[in-house]
Amino acid sequence: MMSKQLESYQENAIKTASGPQLTLMLYNGCIRFIKQGMKELANKNYEEKNRNLQRAQDIIRELMITLDPKYEISKNMMALYDYIYHLLKQGNIKNDSKQIEEALGLVTEFRDTWKEAMKIEAKKYVQGAKV
Repeated sequence: MMSKQLESYQENAIKTASGPQLTLMLYNGCIRFIKQGMKELANKNYEEKNRNLQRAQDIIRELMITLDPKYEISKNMMALYDYIYHLLKQGNIKNDSKQIEEALGLVTEFRDTWKEAMKIEAKKYVQGAKV
């Protein structure tokens, strides 16, 4: 029963989230799957490691799809996402924790930068509302 409630809550959170919030959710999910994949690799549970790292790869692909190519920064981000995807794929195939850890570090940096940008935008919005 609790699982159904949690599932319903998560589904509602996704449906009502703004674009920036959805991106943050994707980053957080990716980080969670990478960490779980690393844990499963350490436990030599290769099937679960593969499943989690593939889910992280799926999220990176989703982030790649959402980039708007008309912006120059999107090209740079695409190259970085492609590199992260490569690290996850190779780390998964080769059971190479160093590549997986590097991918985790990059995704974490993206997430932290995104959170900071969201805070700045929220602050601008609040200040604009006060004027």
